[in-house]
Amino acid sequence: MKNEKEIKQFVKDRYASIASNECSCCSCCNCNTGVVEQAKSIGYSEAEIRNIPEGSVMGLGCGNPTALAELKAGETVLDLGSGGGVDVFLAAQKVGENGNVIGVDMTSEMLEKARENAKVGSYKNVEVSVGEIENLPVEDDSIDVVISLTFRGSPSIFHNFYW
Repeated sequence: MKNEKEIKQFVKDRYASIASNECSCCSCCNCNTGVVEQAKSIGYSEAEIRNIPEGSVMGLGCGNPTALAELKAGETVLDLGSGGGVDVFLAAQKVGENGNVIGVDMTSEMLEKARENAKVGSYKNVEVSVGEIENLPVEDDSIDVVISLTFRGSPSIFHNFYW
């Protein structure tokens, strides 16, 4: 039986490999379809996919949290497990230039990919940071909305949480 540290390292290694090789496979998706088709099948629209950097759509998600969150201009959004940034960039468009989106991921390779994608998309209201969901690099009461597909952190920093 693996302990929590070994499991976390396995997950980090797996996502690092995916980020480096640009391949993907999520337990909820059909690995034989393309990542764009996977994204559409779990709730991302053609327009959303077309309006973000191509490298951010990696077929790893199991839903579209930005569709549920009803984000508003000027809000600060935190994306837990942000990966290549697909939800970060969609959220950034919704909160506009007066809003901010912070992507947090524990995998440095995913963060590198998200930073590259942010440059490609010329996003000025996005930052991505290394962190773990159990120990987030944000201040209490600094976030308006949290988006994610998993959650194990302290709720003290959150006003609204969509997963």
